[in-house]
Amino acid sequence: MRHDNGGDLLVAVLRELGIDTVFGIVSVHNLPLVEAVDRELRFVPVRHEASAVNAADAYGRARGSIGCALTSTGTGAGNAAGSLIEALSAGSSVLHITGQVESEFLGSGRGFIHETKDQLGMLGAVSAYAASVPDAARAGHILREAARSALAAPGGPASVEWPIDLQYAPQTDEPAPAAPVPAGPAPTEGELAAAGALLASARRPLIWAGGGAATARDELTRLLEATGAGLLTSNSGRGAVPEDHEQVIGNFATTPAVRALLADADVLVTIGTHFRSNETADYTLELPGAHIQIDVDAAALGRVYPAAHPLHGEAAGTLHALLPHAAHAEAGWTDRVAAVRTEVRANLHAGIGPQAAICEAIRAALPREAVVARDVTIPSSSWGNRLLEMYDPRDNVFPRGGGIGQGLGMGIGAALARPGAPTVVMAGDGGLAVHLGELLTLAQERPRLTLIVFNDGGYGVLRNMQDRYSERRSGVDLVTPDFELLARACGLPYARIAAEEHAGPVLAEAVASDGPTLVEVDLGALGPMKTPFTPPVRIPGQ
Repeated sequence: MRHDNGGDLLVAVLRELGIDTVFGIVSVHNLPLVEAVDRELRFVPVRHEASAVNAADAYGRARGSIGCALTSTGTGAGNAAGSLIEALSAGSSVLHITGQVESEFLGSGRGFIHETKDQLGMLGAVSAYAASVPDAARAGHILREAARSALAAPGGPASVEWPIDLQYAPQTDEPAPAAPVPAGPAPTEGELAAAGALLASARRPLIWAGGGAATARDELTRLLEATGAGLLTSNSGRGAVPEDHEQVIGNFATTPAVRALLADADVLVTIGTHFRSNETADYTLELPGAHIQIDVDAAALGRVYPAAHPLHGEAAGTLHALLPHAAHAEAGWTDRVAAVRTEVRANLHAGIGPQAAICEAIRAALPREAVVARDVTIPSSSWGNRLLEMYDPRDNVFPRGGGIGQGLGMGIGAALARPGAPTVVMAGDGGLAVHLGELLTLAQERPRLTLIVFNDGGYGVLRNMQDRYSERRSGVDLVTPDFELLARACGLPYARIAAEEHAGPVLAEAVASDGPTLVEVDLGALGPMKTPFTPPVRIPGQ
């Protein structure tokens, strides 16, 4: 098949992948690609390359598939690197296509406009796959290979650099018949039998679901109910079983009540979780020794905690094979699980003071299926990642690598991926300022998105740390814009929450609208939490 240029080829490949929206910034070094996408699909001109990758990442997460970002070469590709690190950390499927200088000047070191030294090496360091298009005959093959890599477990971004002369060139593409999806890894019968014997002996079982459990929701629910176990989750595993299920304790592993439950549990089954430092109190959380660990990534098995039965396999098939071994917990265990679930939620609800009204108002305003995208900010870290219920992993969008400023870009991508449902973004004033220009993308594209900005005049988490451990503040108090004037300048509707009673009506109206709204939460007026939030990290010497 012949295509007039690389842009037409790219559109054909994106259609094969089911991608209808692409995020990026136009450049002299990607112009044919942008023009074709804008003509045939939907091109969203974000204001920063990092946001292009964030939006593509969340587009894929919200759909359970893959997203696409287009950036320029050199500085543009470098700007995208931080968000590629986020996608790599999360195992998100992103096809990142960046330009490159003309083939004859590539690697010459002449300082050709937009050129950088070893761009492919840089992309390889922050991507699961990186390749350069060598000629027009192989561009289609490389694009499809990159997409397959991004979609294959354990996932991650795939970056393709494309010299501009080869983008303009006619393309010869002979797409091969779709190859059958290779079977994922599976434990041996002996490994399953041994793990099954341990599971059958369990009388006080617990299960811990990470992001890898998202592909095994039915099997996980059946195992949970067959055993009467309690379900803990990492942040990434939230929604694998809807969080209103009475056996779902959730993302509360380091609380005193759950630590006590772990101490009394006799078997723990973990699925697709990597036990991140912030979810294990810097690995000081104690887990039962009778540990069955399931992961599609062989390197994850036993890496953080010893596993008596490491099972290298994809989650759905492995859980299905373990189900016949499930035996119900002893009398009273499931009731204790339910009591702990209630206790940890009640304690957190009481501890966040007036912000509890905002949590409740968000959940009341949203339909059951709606994306909540959260930047790294105190409301997200303290209650948004725990108390705000999730019912589907695709609704749970947040920066797993911990970098601030990515929430709005992610929210825009998720909102355009699922235009039939509302999206809420939780951001802090400090994080929003990192990519404030995306307010213009929000105003231009007008998705059904409610941006909730929690305004405390700076970096609240680090301010609390310095107030607790230091004698002075450094770099944490920031100038904050007048968000009402800012919203007006961008043509965005604006509302303000300054008291608990404002939360319900303000958020209900914003979520019900068919376009974007900026809602400012004035934390100074609303009032403080009962206990200032500090992150779960250790300070050496403290």
